[in-house]
Amino acid sequence: MKWKRSERLVDMTHYLLEHPHKLIPLTYFSDLYQSAKSSISEDLGIVKETFEQKGIGLLATVPGAAGGVKYIPKLREPEIRAIMQELISELSHSERLLPGGYLYMTDVLGNPDIMNRVGKVFASAFAHEKIDVIMTVATKGIPIAHAIARHLNVPVVIVRRDSKVTEGSTVSINYVSGSSRRIQTMVLSKRSMKSGQRVLITDDFMKVGGTMNGMKNLLEEFECTLAGVAVLVEAEHKDEQLVEKYLSLVKLREVSEKERKIELQEGNYFSDGGY
Repeated sequence: MKWKRSERLVDMTHYLLEHPHKLIPLTYFSDLYQSAKSSISEDLGIVKETFEQKGIGLLATVPGAAGGVKYIPKLREPEIRAIMQELISELSHSERLLPGGYLYMTDVLGNPDIMNRVGKVFASAFAHEKIDVIMTVATKGIPIAHAIARHLNVPVVIVRRDSKVTEGSTVSINYVSGSSRRIQTMVLSKRSMKSGQRVLITDDFMKVGGTMNGMKNLLEEFECTLAGVAVLVEAEHKDEQLVEKYLSLVKLREVSEKERKIELQEGNYFSDGGY
């Protein structure tokens, strides 16, 4: 079957969007559409220009016999700031205030549209970093981890508070919770990661960073490297932060349980504190 250019462009775009960060040889498209490589190159040029004009992402070309093309999800600054402002607006409602200065965010974390865009925002920040795995702690960090992983095309590993039979043999560590200063436990299956992998850790909320610091220590047990830290909401805290370098989309400046007041601002995504 001979494909028309319009058909090739639609199908090619769909395939690229479904396989981010995957190097695709030109011969794959050439064989699929039964078209010359020169025609495929022209098609990809059209897709590349459209992606960049519409802010969909980048289409990187890798030369050589083992080369090809790779779609890299990448949002522009105005689009990222719009998502940050949307989150601030959504999370500012006083009924979200919980005891202890926490925010109710379960509905936001369960919204597939919001999570998809949040994932793309963080994937944009780490688009040119080597990321092998996304790590988070059960349970509320899981939607964010999967959203980021979707756009970076890498697996997710989930750290748990206790061991599960289905996990097989595990590695466990004790760490100090940043907010309560209590000793807690983290457990991860030995089969989850291989030594030498670069890991991006993420969570929905960070106060002092005790949980994040615990995950960093767990990486050392697996002889893996920390590639970055991504947080949806960080809380402004007078105590010393246990994690120095991280990215956040929203910052919780102040809460008043008595006045039912929540003050939020943009996180450090674009500031010097970020990457």
